[in-house]
Amino acid sequence: MARLGRLLRRLLRGLALLALTLALLAAIVPLLIPVRPLAGTVAARELAPDARFVEVDGLALHVEERGAGGTPLVLLHGFLASTFTWREVLGPLARDRRVVAFDRPAFGLSDRPLPDPASGEFPGGRDPYAADAQVAQTLGLMDALAIDRAILVGNSAGGTLALRIALARPDRVRALILLDPAVYRSGPPGWMRWVFRTPQLRRVGPLILRSLDGRAREFAELAWHDPARINDALLAGYTRAQRIHDWDQALWRFTVANEGSDDLPPRLADLDMPILVITGDDDRVIPTEESVRLADALPDAELVVIGACGHVPQEECPQAVLAAIDGFLARLEGDRLGASERAP
Repeated sequence: MARLGRLLRRLLRGLALLALTLALLAAIVPLLIPVRPLAGTVAARELAPDARFVEVDGLALHVEERGAGGTPLVLLHGFLASTFTWREVLGPLARDRRVVAFDRPAFGLSDRPLPDPASGEFPGGRDPYAADAQVAQTLGLMDALAIDRAILVGNSAGGTLALRIALARPDRVRALILLDPAVYRSGPPGWMRWVFRTPQLRRVGPLILRSLDGRAREFAELAWHDPARINDALLAGYTRAQRIHDWDQALWRFTVANEGSDDLPPRLADLDMPILVITGDDDRVIPTEESVRLADALPDAELVVIGACGHVPQEECPQAVLAAIDGFLARLEGDRLGASERAP
């Protein structure tokens, strides 16, 4: 028995030593992995010399603007997207009103600020990728463009941002149009967010994201109902931003700053404005039933489910999206005119 006890103690000591060794390797090895600079990247203005930029809070935001008149539409893209996602609907929507689309920091052609290497702090002391900063950036852009009140149109994570803006400043939002919004997706669990912020993951995280460079088709096929319609020109539009300096570092910073949307569902009843929810019936990113659930939870929402359509209906089914938006806006303007006619 004594001999067996000694063997067990040796085994436990060996296992403890192995565990300690693995923990040390996990802590040290990522810090030793070389992170080579991206090759072949360029400045955003070099990639698109004719693009328009508007400065907001010290950041150059890429903006596309068309049309005039009516309550302006402000278009908010989703994760890994850009103004490119609105290419099929931007022009038609601008026939009767002013329409503004812009790239959020970390995406498209907009600035990708990074913290100071020595202090770890961003210029001005505020993380530009955090949710509250995105709200402030959108409102700041509206100020810069003299837009007092807008109809916010958001796809996926852009829908989440639209809801946050409406909750923070309802006086600046006339209505919401949400396409497959990411409301019930809570993001990474708390322990994973903590891991994201460790020095080890901060170092190798951008390397992990560089793998996206060759997976554009995979992500597109997940987002589209009919992958056969995905072509090389579409993939080139999706991946253009991966030719810009520091895209990997900025995208990792955005990922780390993502706190999820757990706080939104309890606040939905506070939204006192007309809302249109549009979803594809084959959304495999944000399941269709979640958009249906959202429409039911909102006090004043309409729901449109588009058949044979995926997560980006404005790209895959633009005519159906335009018809739904046109009908909603017509009813919205009719309500406004009716109230005006009834006023003494």
